[in-house]
Amino acid sequence: MAELEEEASGVCINEALTDDELRAVLAKLQSDKDKEVFGLVCKRWLHLQSTERKKLCVRAGPLMLRKMASRFSRLVELDLSQSVSRSFYPGVTDSDLKVIADGFGCLRVLSLRYCKGITDNGLVAIGCGLSHLQSLDVSYCRKLTEKGLSAIAESCCDLRSLQLSGCRSVNDQVLEALSKNCHNLEELGLQGCTYITDSGLTSLVKGCQRLKFLDANKCKNISDIGVCSVSMACSSSLKTLKLLDCYKVGDESVSSLAQFCKSLETLIIGGCREVSDESIKSLAVAACSYSLKNLRMDWCLNISDVSLNCILCNCRNLETLDIGCCDEVTDATFRGLDTDGSKLGLKILKASNCPKITVMGIGMLLDSCNSLKYLDVRSCPHITKAVCDEAGLQFPEDCKVNFLGSLSEPDF
Repeated sequence: MAELEEEASGVCINEALTDDELRAVLAKLQSDKDKEVFGLVCKRWLHLQSTERKKLCVRAGPLMLRKMASRFSRLVELDLSQSVSRSFYPGVTDSDLKVIADGFGCLRVLSLRYCKGITDNGLVAIGCGLSHLQSLDVSYCRKLTEKGLSAIAESCCDLRSLQLSGCRSVNDQVLEALSKNCHNLEELGLQGCTYITDSGLTSLVKGCQRLKFLDANKCKNISDIGVCSVSMACSSSLKTLKLLDCYKVGDESVSSLAQFCKSLETLIIGGCREVSDESIKSLAVAACSYSLKNLRMDWCLNISDVSLNCILCNCRNLETLDIGCCDEVTDATFRGLDTDGSKLGLKILKASNCPKITVMGIGMLLDSCNSLKYLDVRSCPHITKAVCDEAGLQFPEDCKVNFLGSLSEPDF
C-alpha cells in the first residue's frame, strides 16, 4: 500500500524527509524493538538509527569495538560486564579499554563488572580518553589497585557513580583521591573493600558531600567514627547506607544517622551486633522516620520488642523489614499497631529464626497491614502452615508466605 501511494504521488519518503525529520520520527519510538525495526528499512535509516543509539551491551574484541565506535558515534552507555558464572576467555582486556577510550568520545556510563582481565593500565587509558565519564562500574575486577583507581579519580572529575565492590586493593588513598577530585560523587560501592578504615571515610566526605548511596557492606575495619563522619557531612543527601556485617558499628552510628540524616530511605545494619534498642528507638522518632522505607537488622541480637514496636508504630512508610535471627523478639512487637485506624504499608517482613514469635503475633500484624507481599517465617517453630490454617489467619491474596525455604527471596 505504501509503495502504491509513493508511486501515485511520485515522491519517495527518503527524498521527502530530511535526516533531522527522520531522527524526530526515531525519537518518537518507545521500545527498543521498534527502533531496531526502524533500522531495517534501508541503509540510510540504519545509519541514522546507529548514530542515534545511546545504549549498548556487547561482548566484543578490539576489531569489533573499532567498527562499533565508527557506527555508534553518539553512544552514551556501554556495558561490557561479564557473568560471574559464565565469563568468557580472554574477556575484556586493557587493549579493549584503549579502543573504547579512543573511539567512544560521547561515553558517559561504562560497566566492566567482573572483567577480571583488566589492569591499572586499562583504567589509566580510560581516564585519559574519557575524562567526562559520569558512571563507572569495575566491581570484582580483582587486578585493579590504588594506581589505576586513583588515576580515574584524578581524570574523571565529573564522576557521579563509582562501583568498586569486590576490588580487594581499594584503600584509604583511593578515597582521598575521590575526595580531592570528584566533588559531584553521589553513589559509591565499597562492599568487601576490607582495607577501608574510618580515616578513609572521614577523608572521603570532606570533599564528597553529595553522597546519596554508600555501600560499605563487609568493610570490617570501619566503626562509629567513620559512619558518624558520613552522617554529619552528607546529612542532606544520604538516602541509602549499607553496613552489613560491619561488626564495629554500634549505637553511636545509628543515633548519628537519626540525628542528622533526615532523608534516609534504606539502612542495612544486619550483623552489627553492638546495635541495641536505645539507638533504634531514636531512629523511630527521628525526622527520617517519615522517609525510611527499608530496614535490615537481622542478627542484631540486642534488639527487642521495645524498639521494633516503636519502629512499626512510627515509621508508617516502611516497606521492608528484616529481623531474622533476632531471637529476643516476641509477639509484643506487633501490639497496638492500628490504634489510630491507619494501616501499615509494610510489604516484606523477614522474621526467620525468631523462635518467640507465634501465630498470635502474625495475626496482630495482619490486622494492621493489608499490603504484605512476602512473609518469611522459616525456622519459627510456632508458625507453620498447618497452625496458621487452624488459627484461621487470612493472608492478603497475593502474599507469599515462606514456611520452609521453598520460595525465592525478594531482593532487599
